[in-house]
Amino acid sequence: MALMVKLPINAALATQQHKSMPIPWSCGRSIGRNISINVSKRRNFLVATASTPAQSVELANTNTSQNVGLPIMVNGCTGKMGRAVLEAAISAGLHPVPVALGGPEDNGKIVDVGGKEIEIHGMSQREDILFSVLNEYPNLIVVDYTVPAAVNENAALYCKVGVPFVMGTTGGDRELLDKTVADSNVYAVISPQMGKQVVAFLAAMEIMAEQFPGAFSGYHLQVMESHQASKLDVSGTAKAVISCFQKLGVSFELDQVQLIRDPKLQIEMVGVPEEHIYGHAFHMYHLTSPDGTVSFEFQHNVCGRSIYAEGTVDALLFLAKKVRSRANKRIYDMIDVLREGNMR
Repeated sequence: MALMVKLPINAALATQQHKSMPIPWSCGRSIGRNISINVSKRRNFLVATASTPAQSVELANTNTSQNVGLPIMVNGCTGKMGRAVLEAAISAGLHPVPVALGGPEDNGKIVDVGGKEIEIHGMSQREDILFSVLNEYPNLIVVDYTVPAAVNENAALYCKVGVPFVMGTTGGDRELLDKTVADSNVYAVISPQMGKQVVAFLAAMEIMAEQFPGAFSGYHLQVMESHQASKLDVSGTAKAVISCFQKLGVSFELDQVQLIRDPKLQIEMVGVPEEHIYGHAFHMYHLTSPDGTVSFEFQHNVCGRSIYAEGTVDALLFLAKKVRSRANKRIYDMIDVLREGNMR
């Protein structure tokens, strides 16, 4: 019994599967971005030093202000994901401040999004710069879409300064990340997956794993995920789903994941639309019973970055509300955002 039509994971697997028509991994057309980056030294941002951490966020006097004009700093906005968040945030009425942090190679760049210019600062004096920005914009919330290697260092910086943040960057030491935030008492949304619908799927997987542990004991799992070549690690989403399957009794290690990063294979084997080669996230999980007579497939494919950008904006609005209300809980994930039920 096969519950879904199977997609070949590789040539060897293709010869073992039943003769069934593969499901195309298709997506809609891409939407152009009106964003440009120019290298410039023409704006000098005044830096104010501080010796003690600033307060997390100045509380709004009333709830009527909501989040229109909420100041945000999008670190990593020279990258495609950070730029997508900027565009979505501006469309939602949020206010990107005119400065952001980036890597050493980004220092002095100017990111122009819809007529708003943002100057990027590298590693030098970034603590002083963040203190200064928070002093000027006391309701500031930071968004991080940098690189995996910078996750823990950046989180430590945000916690030291005392600024709430949304961590959308994957990788890093996640246990250390949680501990850093917990010890600082700073508000944060931390999630390796910002796509609301994908998060809902992950929540369903968690429920199944908790309520039916061992249900797939003895089953063989194959995992294939395809992302743009610039993504070097296994996706956080794949890791979360695999963790659920492990709780369901499946024996599987992360080094068994088949990573597809070759554009030619992505187009010809996976079926990624050519226009989305540099921005997609395709995942397939194939389960086979010990005797090979039963198979299951779970598949979720994303073209472009809008789903993550919109989810990040919802996370920002959610976090601003928690800060204003002085919520006792400080660390959240996207499932908390979903449960709140106030998404746009």
